[in-house]
Amino acid sequence: MRITRINIWRVPLESHTAYNMAAGKKCETVETVVVRVETDAGIDGWGEACPIPHYLPAYAGGIAPAIENMAPVLIGSDPVGPEAVMDRLDAHLIGHPYAKSPIDIALWDITGKAAGLPLHALLGGRRVRDLPLYHSITCVAPDEMARIAQDVHAQGIRQFQVKLGADADWQADVERLSKVRAAVGDGPLVYGDWNCGASRLDAIRVGRAVSHLDIMLEQPCATLEECAAVKSATGLPMKIDECAHDTESLLKASRLQCMDAVAIKLSKMGGIGASRRARDLCLHLGAQMCIEDTWGSDIATAALLHLGAATDPRAVMNVCDLSGYVAPRLAPDGPERREGRIAPPEGPGLGVAPDPDRLGPPAAQYD
Repeated sequence: MRITRINIWRVPLESHTAYNMAAGKKCETVETVVVRVETDAGIDGWGEACPIPHYLPAYAGGIAPAIENMAPVLIGSDPVGPEAVMDRLDAHLIGHPYAKSPIDIALWDITGKAAGLPLHALLGGRRVRDLPLYHSITCVAPDEMARIAQDVHAQGIRQFQVKLGADADWQADVERLSKVRAAVGDGPLVYGDWNCGASRLDAIRVGRAVSHLDIMLEQPCATLEECAAVKSATGLPMKIDECAHDTESLLKASRLQCMDAVAIKLSKMGGIGASRRARDLCLHLGAQMCIEDTWGSDIATAALLHLGAATDPRAVMNVCDLSGYVAPRLAPDGPERREGRIAPPEGPGLGVAPDPDRLGPPAAQYD
């Protein structure tokens, strides 16, 4: 089997509600890049990457040029056994994991289809029927955030990511965390996420003010050293996101003892293969994992769910149904949340196929 063609689509995804984060970051309409890798055996694979502006060193407009650069290596390659292909791409184009991620996902999709197996069977075997979801709450007025939390709690969600810092008011952030905790009661996991947008001082003030409420903090500051200082000063558990993107950063966060939990995001790591290696390292380091991606629709959601389902459930804190936050849905057969949980798709490979009418004509094609 050989790769014969690569198609690329650029699809705008609109958030159901404006998604506010610290330091002026905002998600309303973002571009997702969908990739289809075709072969001479009639088996194709789908991939997706959707960088959020101002979030990580990743740019949606950079994915197609990077794939154009990689196309001479990909065309004619055997897609079965993705990690061998990705090693050649890493030698050809250094870095750019976000641009390689949709290619990697598509290669895993092809490999699963060629084997007649769902992707989780190739990633360690299915460990669970379904996975716990978290719900991310946009940073708005504290009372409105509490209402959102109460609504999704009634739908079965038991983990709540509370976005903080959009108004640069640490006392308002204390109120946000306090009111969400009160809305969902004791027991559910509640964590406040600044997306690197807080000063160390403000994060410590917030953490100390809510230290009696069973709260976890997520990536308050831009460096691991600052996050470790916040954890030390507040005594609260810490989740790392933006600063955890490869083996070196995971090991550093563990050494600093600030990685009680970590976000394993496919496009941040460079695809399923790199995320699987990160997962295995985190199993050794003892960090709880949120297995997800930066943003996206049904293809990215399916990919992360397969990895999550193949992971020891004792180490999976939660996953994310990215496609549930945006429109349009790209695949009519995409996975759906049910009572706060979600299952990977059935069928070989990813188990999802985008609707061509929702994609339109490709923006680029390489053969």
